[in-house]
Amino acid sequence: MDFNKNSFKPLPKRFLSFVKIVSCLLVVFIYLLINPFMAKAQLQNLKVHDGASLIRSVESLRDLDYQTWQMVAYKEGSLDSTKTLRIVGYPGTLRLDHPTALRVQAGLRTWNLDDITLLNENLAKDPREAAAEFDLTPLLNDLTNNRPLRLFLSGAFTELPVPPFVVGEWRSIDNPEKT
Repeated sequence: MDFNKNSFKPLPKRFLSFVKIVSCLLVVFIYLLINPFMAKAQLQNLKVHDGASLIRSVESLRDLDYQTWQMVAYKEGSLDSTKTLRIVGYPGTLRLDHPTALRVQAGLRTWNLDDITLLNENLAKDPREAAAEFDLTPLLNDLTNNRPLRLFLSGAFTELPVPPFVVGEWRSIDNPEKT
């Protein structure tokens, strides 16, 4: 076989550009596989008026009607104390007849969380009626992984999706050092 300078033709510039683009995309893809973006729990550990600790997760979520709701999951005091979910809406958007259970669905499982709003003196006396509280403990005791949830609250929203990273924050309220 006779090899000379004229037998090798240079590759077209288009092909070289294509190879560069594919190489860059491959590098980015491998980087994302090795170092994925992780949603870290953003728990807040606060000291309250009587010296007890308050651990809370605060997230804003939108329901299917594009209304924004603030979800505050918190635990006050000891390890075995009640975990509470406070749902806060724009003043005047959350007028409920208490008690109204919060229905939570995860796949085929359903929970009805007890309305404990009237046990909180500040919320019971608040004329704005912008918040409601629910006992989150039964749900958190049953969940074994961070799966997406759907919340249903009659009189407020028909369906509010909760992504898995928020569920992870709620579950880590008992063990904030693991986050």
